[in-house]
Amino acid sequence: MSLSCGIVGLPNVGKSLLFRCLTKIAVPSENYPFCTIGPSTGRLFVPDKRLNILETIIKPQKVIQTTMDFTDIAGLVKNASKGEGLGNQFLGHIRQVESIVHVLRCFESDEIIHVHGRINPLDDMQVVNMELALADLEVVQKKFFSLEKSKKGASKKDLENIEEHKKLLEKVKDILEEGTVLRKIQFEEEEKIFLDSLNLITFKKTLYLCNIQDTNPFYDAIYKEAVAEGSDVLNVNIAFEAEILDLTDEEKIMFTEGKSSLIEVLIEKSYALLDLQTFFTAGVQEVRSWSFHKGFKAPQAAGVIHSDFEKGFICAEIYHVNDLIEYKSVSKLKELGKIRLEGKEYLIKDGDICHFRFNV
Repeated sequence: MSLSCGIVGLPNVGKSLLFRCLTKIAVPSENYPFCTIGPSTGRLFVPDKRLNILETIIKPQKVIQTTMDFTDIAGLVKNASKGEGLGNQFLGHIRQVESIVHVLRCFESDEIIHVHGRINPLDDMQVVNMELALADLEVVQKKFFSLEKSKKGASKKDLENIEEHKKLLEKVKDILEEGTVLRKIQFEEEEKIFLDSLNLITFKKTLYLCNIQDTNPFYDAIYKEAVAEGSDVLNVNIAFEAEILDLTDEEKIMFTEGKSSLIEVLIEKSYALLDLQTFFTAGVQEVRSWSFHKGFKAPQAAGVIHSDFEKGFICAEIYHVNDLIEYKSVSKLKELGKIRLEGKEYLIKDGDICHFRFNV
């Protein structure tokens, strides 16, 4: 499973520079609106120190990290949903990602143009969220009319489902017309499943990334709004991150005073938002990390590797990375009974090392 994040925000807030810091792929980031005219996507490896330990103990032929995709999506402006700026072209790109990193400019600078001529990140947040809500509203309205057409010739049971979905869409329509993001609203589990199927932008998990220089005087207001909608906030000096990008590891440690890197912090925040964890597969040929959603049972985790593994799942041979770190040997774990067979109901845990048995 490769997690996909879309980097969004107004023009000139630091999205493309952030993308370069994360992926080390240079994209245009000149000082004028709409410098980025199409989405740039980069895939980065998710750092996990446990892989280094597994490599030392097992000595595999290769080590493969799980990955994370970041897409730099060109700046949105007011009325983008009606075609302003590059409009719906951008909104379509956002709809394809699993989560959103919403960059907010939280610093003053006479040298960098702001599309609205003043710094107010809370207003900027609301402008972008309104455009995303209006884009979702169009999808909801089209789905409503589609359901109405599907009533013709439908069975009684199907008609009941159609009416339930139409009722939900009416509720969602009213919310979106107010400019409220859907992730702020509590829905029943069945309602969530249906809304997920529509791939609505404002239903996606979101991290607000505040682009700061020294301090962030707007943080409290942004944090309050983010918490209200179930989102998270991260302060980053993107310009500083770009300055140290090409330094050696030793130099970076000196400049950052040993603090976690931007990639590590952003991935940690993204994993927490999406309830993602990591399991491993390990053998002499390959040691590999895999991302999975918390709450996955063994067959679902097997399906992350290949759909056939899930379809033909028999059982899983499992031990934990912490046990291997402690005892330094797979054979020792076998002696101690630390390696066990688990069935279809076993909930995979973060740090599990799995060997799936299947038959298709």
